[in-house]
Amino acid sequence: MELLNTINEDTICAISTPAGVGGIAVIRVSGTNAIKFVAPSWLGANLETAKSHTVHLGKFISHEEEIIDEVVLTIFRNPKSFTGEDVIEISCHGSVWIQQQIVNALISNGCRAAKGGEFTRRAFMNGKLDLSQAEAVADVIASSSKAAHKIAIDQMRGGFSQMIGKLRDSLLQFTSLLELELDFSEEDVEFADRQKLIVQAEEVHKTLTKLANSFQTGNAIKNGFPVAIIGETNAGKSTLLNRLLHDDKALVSNIKGTTRDVIEDTITLGGMLFRFIDTAGIRDTDDEIESMGIQRAYKKIEEASIILWLIDPTQATDIDTLAKTIMPKTKNKKLIVVINKIDITDKQLINNTVEQINRLTSDTPIAYISAKNDIKVDELEQQLINAAQADYNQNELMVTNARHYDALHNAAKAISRAIDGLKAGISGDFIAQDIRETIHYLSEITGEITTHEVLATIFSKFCIGK
Repeated sequence: MELLNTINEDTICAISTPAGVGGIAVIRVSGTNAIKFVAPSWLGANLETAKSHTVHLGKFISHEEEIIDEVVLTIFRNPKSFTGEDVIEISCHGSVWIQQQIVNALISNGCRAAKGGEFTRRAFMNGKLDLSQAEAVADVIASSSKAAHKIAIDQMRGGFSQMIGKLRDSLLQFTSLLELELDFSEEDVEFADRQKLIVQAEEVHKTLTKLANSFQTGNAIKNGFPVAIIGETNAGKSTLLNRLLHDDKALVSNIKGTTRDVIEDTITLGGMLFRFIDTAGIRDTDDEIESMGIQRAYKKIEEASIILWLIDPTQATDIDTLAKTIMPKTKNKKLIVVINKIDITDKQLINNTVEQINRLTSDTPIAYISAKNDIKVDELEQQLINAAQADYNQNELMVTNARHYDALHNAAKAISRAIDGLKAGISGDFIAQDIRETIHYLSEITGEITTHEVLATIFSKFCIGK
């Protein structure tokens, strides 16, 4: 705690807007002496008497009393600020020179340059945010789609924390009854109805498991749903990638084996981020480099959550043989069969291809497109959106953080042991130990139990100024 106290005694400053030139820039100051250290460089309203949440126009000067810039200063008095301390935000013109001169003046006045994530860390230490909410701040900043933004905002507002809090309260009541029995062990009394405890514990386990299982979808929403485009050589995979991305990202050629490595890029569809992966064409080849590309294609199939199996009916050699390679790798994944080049393919040939596919898998959606001429590609995009939304409920909490997933997974295992113990009729002190372990893992999520190392790791990922 000595380190934390030292941190909180300092008054820190940093540029909070992105580096470089812009219309405006914001310099943030936080700490006990925020007003004291800004005042010597400020020409304007009296900051000592200024009310919280007020905005003032004035001039910021150097130690030589030269005007650096005309600025807008906003004051937030503790505890009604982001960090829970006195905070001043200085909005100046976006010149790099002006920004640096203001920061230099603040440091000369007594401020310390902030470290990465230090403002948010102070908000956590001062009880303005719990640890999961603090992590959500970084996710909000980094969100690159509507869905990712919504999940991060919900978490930052405390939706996830409230759920964890309810589970902790339930478990605390649970263990308190068991530990009360231990205090009266000589009298052989039972305060807790075992059947009710089993029902309660199973509800907790169900919730924990559901949250942990949401991580796969939540992580995909946060980082982009991985979509692997696979198929034989010259099926049109690279052309489709370019069409979906609206950019000539992949090299297109009639020469077989042109794509020899994995090509990736992202695009937002329906408010969700998709990460498209163009793979090498699957075929038998003696080319060593192409073979390496095909092996990578198989790996990307395993990593993807959505598979686009692209088929050119005019060149498809042996769909049944290819399916034996592809289908086992698509288990627990969304598979969409895409019939390409419909504008130049005989309808009967298309029907024959579809019949082959239906014999292999009758419930797989099929899209009919011409990637080259942009025919029905929009319908394929809608099928991609539908596939991504299948596991996504906007009204349910989603776990997007690997640290939270690990804690939930461990908590679920601990409460499962408690359930087994209750059903087996073992001693209450052993059950209570498993319950305490469950509470411990949940407390790690919100930061009620944590270490300097964990905090340092989390906040080191933040930008300076946040």
